[in-house]
Amino acid sequence: MKNIVLLGFMGTGKTSVGRLLARQLKRPFVDVDKMIEIACGAAISEIFQKHGEKFFREQESEMIAKAASYENAVIATGGGVVLNAENIARLRCNGVLVTLTASPEVILERTAKRTTRPLLNAPDREQTVKALLENREPLYQEADYIIDTTSGSLHQIAQKIIVLLRQGGHLRGRG
Repeated sequence: MKNIVLLGFMGTGKTSVGRLLARQLKRPFVDVDKMIEIACGAAISEIFQKHGEKFFREQESEMIAKAASYENAVIATGGGVVLNAENIARLRCNGVLVTLTASPEVILERTAKRTTRPLLNAPDREQTVKALLENREPLYQEADYIIDTTSGSLHQIAQKIIVLLRQGGHLRGRG
């Protein structure tokens, strides 16, 4: 079975929804950001601070290549994974791409709780979120499915994904 790959901006629920989806479908859950942290022995915020975004994106591409080779997994990617077309091509080879979206206001609310988002360490977080979203939106739209997570529980969002995947012939049976 193909992987289910969750794309989307930070704060849209990729990790939370991904964990639940994997549990419901009895599939392994893979968090690409966690893979990077383990490989580098540091938190993402530290990696950005010490080595910069370019180094982080190189590490991300290496972990995407590894994760894309898995089978039957639910994979949560980082928000900027779409910036490299090769990442998306690799993930698409053995995966169904699902973009999670949310309104800028909800993203700001969800990401305000954490100070570990290096790209949001800016004087005007709202403007930063809107600019990054505008830049990445066309790339997120290239997914096979798009789910808005602005409202609804994690369970409801996971169920929406399951229904869409089943309708598209990507899932069989109950889940």
